[in-house]
Amino acid sequence: MRSIRRLSTCAVVSLSLLSPLSALASPEQAKTLADIEAKGLRSVGSERLETMVSASTSPSEIEFTRSWLAKQPKASGGEQWKCLSEALYFEARGETIKGQFAVAEVILNRVKSRQFPSTLCNVINQGTGKKYQCQFTYTCDGNAEVISEPRAYAQVGKVARAVLDGKAPSLTKGATYYHTKAVSPRWSRVFTRTAQIGVHLFYRDGVQTASND
Repeated sequence: MRSIRRLSTCAVVSLSLLSPLSALASPEQAKTLADIEAKGLRSVGSERLETMVSASTSPSEIEFTRSWLAKQPKASGGEQWKCLSEALYFEARGETIKGQFAVAEVILNRVKSRQFPSTLCNVINQGTGKKYQCQFTYTCDGNAEVISEPRAYAQVGKVARAVLDGKAPSLTKGATYYHTKAVSPRWSRVFTRTAQIGVHLFYRDGVQTASND
């Protein structure tokens, strides 16, 4: 409870600094403005408010190392976080940490693209239903999706959390496709390669996304 009070106070101060009215108001008017702001902040919810304030006042400096991830708190989240964590586990748990962030970025870029569904879960499960006719092979290869390495899952969960919280820098220059260096799909000869990170190559097809340069 004490931390929430501190957070609310910080947020009120931040909003007051952005509002020229608070500087010109009388003490009574200032108190009324503060009450209105506090009421609005409470309606946002403490979890969302904490994310908003931390993102605007103390951007995270990510290190693409396992030691940095190990220091981060246990990750958790809703359905979209779970979908992204699962995709990273099955698609990239053997990648470097930077590579895992890059794969997560591609999935988010697809959400932003007009060519793909508008949620993480829908992007990840697009095409699932027919064997080997999907965007992410693990969702349609006929094998059970069993998470047998809990430590690896906990790690990619932290990656997913950092990406969803907007703490990760851009790595792929708007890529919406990737493949490992072990294969050479036909589309890779048509799309523009934007990055090579770990064992993956990243591409975009020229359709504008919010992450494109």
